[in-house]
Amino acid sequence: MSEQPIYLDYNATTPVDTRVLEAMLPYLREHFGNPSSAHVYGRRAHEAVEAARREVAALIGAAPEEIIFTGCATEANNLAVLGCAHASAAGKRHVITSAVEHPSVLQPFLRLRENGWDVTVLPADGAGRVDPDQVARALRPDTALVSIMHANNETGAVQPVAGIAALLKPHGVPLHSDAAQSAGKIPVAVNELGVDLLTLAGHKFYAPKGIGALYVRSGTPLSPIMAGAGHERGLRPGTESVPLIVGLGRAARLALEDLDEEGARLRTLRDDLHRRLAEAIPGLALNGPQDARLPNTLNVSFPGVAGWQLLEAAAGVAASTGSACHAGGGGSPVLAAMSLSAERIAGAVRLSVGRPSDRLEIARAADALIAAWRQLRA
Repeated sequence: MSEQPIYLDYNATTPVDTRVLEAMLPYLREHFGNPSSAHVYGRRAHEAVEAARREVAALIGAAPEEIIFTGCATEANNLAVLGCAHASAAGKRHVITSAVEHPSVLQPFLRLRENGWDVTVLPADGAGRVDPDQVARALRPDTALVSIMHANNETGAVQPVAGIAALLKPHGVPLHSDAAQSAGKIPVAVNELGVDLLTLAGHKFYAPKGIGALYVRSGTPLSPIMAGAGHERGLRPGTESVPLIVGLGRAARLALEDLDEEGARLRTLRDDLHRRLAEAIPGLALNGPQDARLPNTLNVSFPGVAGWQLLEAAAGVAASTGSACHAGGGGSPVLAAMSLSAERIAGAVRLSVGRPSDRLEIARAADALIAAWRQLRA
């Protein structure tokens, strides 16, 4: 049997932590009740959902009642953007976002535009960050919502969300932030950030796919985007998936327990990988900020080659040229929004480390990528 390639695509998805799986299993077997049922099976399921809600809330410094479970981060982003827009006061028909957002944020904004809303899409600087002053300049009396992600999925750039929130507060404009990539990797405290809505994705921090959450600050107007029963404060109809919610709760607790220590370890591995590549490859270019980025994320452009060709040649490494949600496209829209050259965009590769990564894997991955680059250049 051939050896598995070294996985360096943890920003695309993470494996389910064995401790998360163990927490879920009883709710796939004996505790199978519907959490809305009044009998003992339902009560046990309901108690498990509420315990997980407390664990997710603790990860981001929220109150448990401010957590709404969703089927994924995409659903949470759609609920935040469309639900906030639909709940806005009459006459407020302007919204603001950025060019480096995930498609699950940008597409709902484009849908609002199709329905007659005025949408402002702000540019990013060369490091992929949004200038808070540009947000302030874009504000209007009819602005109903601003949505700026917390950390970018391709470059790892951490946005100045707290600064943006401070500018919005005097105007009473709600702020949503997509924290799918940052939650579980760096501290995410909703009160320090000043956000009104915030998105989490379970499969980005070792919970299963198919579960996400939306933080909704108490008092923030929000309309449901699906019709049904009154689950999740009436904002997300549908019977809750108890095993997945339990998994998300356990993953949140595990992430919180060793957030600083694991962040430092990942940063060391990421920087070691960057150093090895930069020493061997003249002209290797970092895409994104040097410091204000996720500790696990390294987006670099390999000179003179296409990123996809490099990854095909480096068969021992499993990585990507950008967001998995953009795979197959004609280059990264995020890097294009940073005004990088076509050659630099073409040569970009995203390398992201995770909980199972170690120094030996990093050394082997660096050797494979360097050898592939040299082979292509030859």
